[in-house]
Amino acid sequence: MKTSATVSLPSPAASADAPLQRLLMQRRSVRSFSNASLSLAQLGHLLWAAQGITHSEGLRAAPSAGALYPLELYAVVGAVEGLKPGVYHYRPGEHQLINVADGDRRKDLVRAAHGQSWIAEAAVVIAFGAIYERTTRKYGERGVRYVHMEVGYAGENVHLQASASGLGTTVVGAFDDEDVAAVLGLPAGTEPLALMPVGYPDGGDDSD
Repeated sequence: MKTSATVSLPSPAASADAPLQRLLMQRRSVRSFSNASLSLAQLGHLLWAAQGITHSEGLRAAPSAGALYPLELYAVVGAVEGLKPGVYHYRPGEHQLINVADGDRRKDLVRAAHGQSWIAEAAVVIAFGAIYERTTRKYGERGVRYVHMEVGYAGENVHLQASASGLGTTVVGAFDDEDVAAVLGLPAGTEPLALMPVGYPDGGDDSD
Protein backbone atom coordinates (compact mmCIF):
# COMPACT_ATOMS: atom_id res chain seq x y z
CA MET A 1 0.00 0.00 0.00
CA LYS A 2 1.44 3.35 -1.04
CA THR A 3 1.60 5.97 1.72
CA SER A 4 1.84 9.75 1.56
CA ALA A 5 5.25 11.34 2.14
CA THR A 6 3.66 13.78 4.60
CA VAL A 7 1.63 12.76 7.64
CA SER A 8 -0.24 15.31 9.76
CA LEU A 9 -0.22 14.49 13.46
CA PRO A 10 -2.93 15.25 16.03
CA SER A 11 -2.37 18.57 17.79
CA PRO A 12 -0.64 18.31 21.21
CA ALA A 13 -2.75 21.22 22.47
CA ALA A 14 -2.72 21.79 26.21
CA SER A 15 -5.94 20.67 27.85
CA ALA A 16 -7.35 20.17 31.32
CA ASP A 17 -6.40 16.49 31.26
CA ALA A 18 -2.88 17.06 29.89
CA PRO A 19 -0.89 19.00 32.53
CA LEU A 20 2.47 18.04 31.06
CA GLN A 21 1.55 19.58 27.71
CA ARG A 22 0.56 22.79 29.48
CA LEU A 23 3.90 22.95 31.29
CA LEU A 24 5.84 22.30 28.08
CA MET A 25 3.97 25.14 26.38
CA GLN A 26 4.55 27.50 29.31
CA ARG A 27 8.27 26.77 29.70
CA ARG A 28 10.51 29.62 28.55
CA SER A 29 14.03 30.69 29.39
CA VAL A 30 13.84 33.57 31.85
CA ARG A 31 16.69 36.00 32.42
CA SER A 32 14.93 38.78 34.29
CA PHE A 33 13.72 38.32 37.85
CA SER A 34 11.80 40.23 40.52
CA ASN A 35 13.23 40.62 44.01
CA ALA A 36 10.64 38.27 45.56
CA SER A 37 11.93 35.49 47.77
CA LEU A 38 11.33 31.78 47.25
CA SER A 39 9.95 29.62 50.01
CA LEU A 40 12.02 26.79 51.44
CA ALA A 41 9.42 24.36 50.07
CA GLN A 42 9.83 25.76 46.54
CA LEU A 43 13.57 25.29 46.69
CA GLY A 44 13.08 21.76 47.97
CA HIS A 45 10.71 20.95 45.09
CA LEU A 46 13.22 22.23 42.54
CA LEU A 47 16.07 20.17 43.95
CA TRP A 48 13.86 17.11 44.28
CA ALA A 49 12.77 17.46 40.65
CA ALA A 50 16.43 17.42 39.60
CA GLN A 51 17.79 14.61 41.75
CA GLY A 52 15.22 13.59 44.35
CA ILE A 53 14.62 9.99 45.36
CA THR A 54 11.52 8.55 43.70
CA HIS A 55 11.84 4.83 44.46
CA SER A 56 12.51 2.68 47.50
CA GLU A 57 15.70 1.38 45.84
CA GLY A 58 17.17 4.87 45.60
CA LEU A 59 16.25 5.64 42.00
CA ARG A 60 15.93 9.34 41.24
CA ALA A 61 13.69 11.78 39.37
CA ALA A 62 16.13 12.05 36.45
CA PRO A 63 17.47 8.98 34.62
CA SER A 64 21.12 8.04 35.01
CA ALA A 65 23.21 5.59 32.99
CA GLY A 66 23.64 2.48 35.12
CA ALA A 67 21.89 4.29 38.01
CA LEU A 68 25.35 5.64 38.93
CA TYR A 69 24.23 9.25 39.60
CA PRO A 70 27.32 11.36 38.93
CA LEU A 71 25.56 14.69 39.50
CA GLU A 72 26.02 16.81 42.61
CA LEU A 73 23.69 19.75 43.23
CA TYR A 74 24.44 22.99 45.02
CA ALA A 75 22.12 25.89 45.85
CA VAL A 76 23.62 29.38 45.90
CA VAL A 77 21.01 31.08 48.06
CA GLY A 78 20.31 34.79 48.06
CA ALA A 79 16.61 35.15 48.94
CA VAL A 80 14.93 32.03 50.30
CA GLU A 81 12.61 32.37 53.30
CA GLY A 82 13.96 30.64 56.38
CA LEU A 83 17.40 30.08 54.88
CA LYS A 84 20.36 32.39 55.36
CA PRO A 85 22.33 33.37 52.24
CA GLY A 86 25.09 30.92 51.46
CA VAL A 87 26.08 27.88 49.45
CA TYR A 88 24.34 24.61 50.22
CA HIS A 89 25.01 21.06 49.03
CA TYR A 90 21.89 18.98 48.34
CA ARG A 91 21.80 15.43 49.75
CA PRO A 92 19.12 13.52 47.81
CA GLY A 93 19.00 10.50 50.11
CA GLU A 94 18.00 12.58 53.12
CA HIS A 95 16.40 15.44 51.11
CA GLN A 96 18.59 17.81 53.09
CA LEU A 97 20.80 20.83 52.53
CA ILE A 98 24.27 21.02 54.02
CA ASN A 99 25.74 24.50 54.41
CA VAL A 100 29.21 24.66 52.86
CA ALA A 101 29.75 28.45 52.77
CA ASP A 102 28.10 31.49 54.34
CA GLY A 103 27.19 34.76 52.66
CA ASP A 104 25.51 35.79 49.42
CA ARG A 105 27.72 34.46 46.60
CA ARG A 106 25.49 35.38 43.65
CA LYS A 107 27.69 38.29 42.55
CA ASP A 108 30.69 35.98 42.74
CA LEU A 109 28.89 33.76 40.25
CA VAL A 110 28.26 36.78 38.02
CA ARG A 111 32.00 37.41 37.85
CA ALA A 112 32.67 33.72 37.21
CA ALA A 113 30.03 33.76 34.45
CA HIS A 114 31.70 36.55 32.47
CA GLY A 115 29.57 39.38 33.87
CA GLN A 116 26.06 38.04 33.24
CA SER A 117 24.63 40.43 35.83
CA TRP A 118 21.07 39.09 35.79
CA ILE A 119 22.29 35.93 37.56
CA ALA A 120 22.49 37.96 40.78
CA GLU A 121 18.81 38.96 40.42
CA ALA A 122 17.62 35.36 40.86
CA ALA A 123 16.56 34.32 44.34
CA VAL A 124 18.69 31.19 44.11
CA VAL A 125 21.10 29.64 41.64
CA ILE A 126 21.06 25.87 41.32
CA ALA A 127 24.49 24.64 40.28
CA PHE A 128 25.13 21.23 38.75
CA GLY A 129 28.47 19.54 39.30
CA ALA A 130 29.55 16.09 38.20
CA ILE A 131 31.92 13.40 39.37
CA TYR A 132 32.64 11.85 35.98
CA GLU A 133 34.50 8.88 37.44
CA ARG A 134 31.28 7.44 38.85
CA THR A 135 30.12 6.85 35.28
CA THR A 136 33.36 6.45 33.32
CA ARG A 137 34.64 3.65 35.55
CA LYS A 138 31.87 1.51 34.05
CA TYR A 139 31.42 3.00 30.59
CA GLY A 140 34.84 4.42 29.81
CA GLU A 141 35.07 7.60 27.76
CA ARG A 142 31.53 7.02 26.52
CA GLY A 143 30.45 7.76 30.06
CA VAL A 144 31.34 11.44 29.60
CA ARG A 145 28.54 11.68 27.06
CA TYR A 146 26.16 9.95 29.45
CA VAL A 147 26.93 12.50 32.18
CA HIS A 148 26.22 15.37 29.80
CA MET A 149 22.94 13.76 28.79
CA GLU A 150 22.04 13.39 32.46
CA VAL A 151 22.51 17.05 33.31
CA GLY A 152 20.14 17.82 30.44
CA TYR A 153 17.49 15.53 31.89
CA ALA A 154 17.84 17.04 35.36
CA GLY A 155 17.88 20.59 34.02
CA GLU A 156 14.66 20.07 32.10
CA ASN A 157 13.07 18.71 35.27
CA VAL A 158 14.02 21.95 37.03
CA HIS A 159 12.57 23.96 34.13
CA LEU A 160 9.24 22.12 34.38
CA GLN A 161 9.08 22.32 38.17
CA ALA A 162 9.82 26.03 37.99
CA SER A 163 7.00 26.51 35.47
CA ALA A 164 4.63 24.51 37.68
CA SER A 165 5.47 26.84 40.59
CA GLY A 166 5.12 30.12 38.68
CA LEU A 167 8.90 30.58 38.62
CA GLY A 168 11.36 31.12 35.82
CA THR A 169 14.82 29.84 35.03
CA THR A 170 17.30 29.12 32.27
CA VAL A 171 20.53 27.18 31.84
CA VAL A 172 23.85 29.05 31.95
CA GLY A 173 26.85 27.28 30.48
CA ALA A 174 29.15 30.24 29.83
CA PHE A 175 31.44 30.50 32.84
CA ASP A 176 34.98 29.90 34.01
CA ASP A 177 35.07 26.39 35.47
CA GLU A 178 37.76 27.08 38.06
CA ASP A 179 36.05 30.25 39.29
CA VAL A 180 32.66 28.53 39.66
CA ALA A 181 34.28 25.60 41.45
CA ALA A 182 35.89 28.06 43.88
CA VAL A 183 32.58 29.86 44.57
CA LEU A 184 30.83 26.55 45.24
CA GLY A 185 33.72 25.07 47.19
CA LEU A 186 33.66 21.95 45.02
CA PRO A 187 35.85 19.09 46.25
CA ALA A 188 38.55 17.68 44.01
CA GLY A 189 37.10 15.50 41.28
CA THR A 190 33.83 17.43 40.98
CA GLU A 191 33.47 19.51 37.82
CA PRO A 192 30.89 22.32 37.34
CA LEU A 193 28.56 21.72 34.39
CA ALA A 194 25.68 24.20 34.52
CA LEU A 195 24.06 27.00 36.48
CA MET A 196 20.31 27.57 36.71
CA PRO A 197 19.24 30.90 38.26
CA VAL A 198 15.67 30.63 39.55
CA GLY A 199 13.21 33.27 40.68
CA TYR A 200 9.91 34.97 39.97
CA PRO A 201 9.90 36.47 36.46
CA ASP A 202 9.47 40.24 36.25
CA GLY A 203 8.15 40.15 32.69
CA GLY A 204 11.49 40.85 31.06
CA ASP A 205 13.58 38.73 28.73
CA ASP A 206 11.89 35.46 27.76
CA SER A 207 13.58 33.89 24.77
CA ASP A 208 13.94 30.21 23.96
